[in-house]
Amino acid sequence: MRPDTPAENVDHTAEAARLERTAGLYPEDAEALLLQAAAHLELSGDRPAATALYDRLLSGTAPLDHPHLVRALKASNLWEYDHEAEARAIIAGIRTSAPRDPAPWVIVAESLESHDELEAAQETFTEAATLLLTDVPEPPYSTHPVLYGRHRVRRMLGLPHDDWDTLADTLHSSPVSLDELHDPKRVWSLGSSNPAELEAEISRLRAELGAYREALSRPFPVAVLHWPAAELTELVSAYPSLAAEYPSHEEHLSTIETSLRELSSSGTPNLGIVTGTVPSYEAFAASEGTSPEDVALLPQYATTLAARGRAVVWPPQRGDGCWCGVGGTYEGCHGAG
Repeated sequence: MRPDTPAENVDHTAEAARLERTAGLYPEDAEALLLQAAAHLELSGDRPAATALYDRLLSGTAPLDHPHLVRALKASNLWEYDHEAEARAIIAGIRTSAPRDPAPWVIVAESLESHDELEAAQETFTEAATLLLTDVPEPPYSTHPVLYGRHRVRRMLGLPHDDWDTLADTLHSSPVSLDELHDPKRVWSLGSSNPAELEAEISRLRAELGAYREALSRPFPVAVLHWPAAELTELVSAYPSLAAEYPSHEEHLSTIETSLRELSSSGTPNLGIVTGTVPSYEAFAASEGTSPEDVALLPQYATTLAARGRAVVWPPQRGDGCWCGVGGTYEGCHGAG
């Protein structure tokens, strides 16, 4: 996570120097450490020094894990200290390269947006959504900022909602709708120098923060663990003792639906389903200091995923796809009868 603490509370220059020294000691982690250092330098106001770190990463001999992300951050930083032409060239290159990672798209689109290039920002967000989300049944969490950013820019441009905007509205879980959050008058008021306008906006934000905190204080769902077919095959192959818990994928799916119906009939509210992956489960077992073959670990893993906000509400809304992911509506699949 990139730092965002104001300079009066942190010595960003000293922190950047510390991260650079650490990167020298641990070259295998240099990319992440130097990106953090560059962010601190940006916050300190030393944008040329931040650019030097981005260039250091891009010119290094070791291949980067996220080269498009580094270029996007460099472009955004360059534009902030009057290197607009170079920033535009990098942004054009990123759009042409069409990376599969949503983060570079978001960074360059927001950079265009912050410099009042709303049409170009909208086009960039749309290119990203089309590339990353076409024919995707469930948008990955990492792609949500693409949809939210696109919604915001289109709202600023006064464009009517389309399918991507509707999807963004569906994914947005805050009590305050995206249309209200992205109201152009509201967005502009945040940049106002009028104390009365800023005071009114701060009051609204405080009220929304209270609603958000109330939502966060609600208990997370009672969740049942779901393994997709490929993940379950990998799990049982790696840990054969779990075959007793999961005799077959079909029986696993049937057990999930039966368990949830029983919980519902007993009056248990707030039910959900979490989807597991073998690498995630193995990492969880390691964090708990136990073996993945420990059957008692499975419900703990499900609870942890639910606490992280990974649960999908059960039962699905009428007409929605079935939770099993096979395709078709819930009523025509596990919700039949």
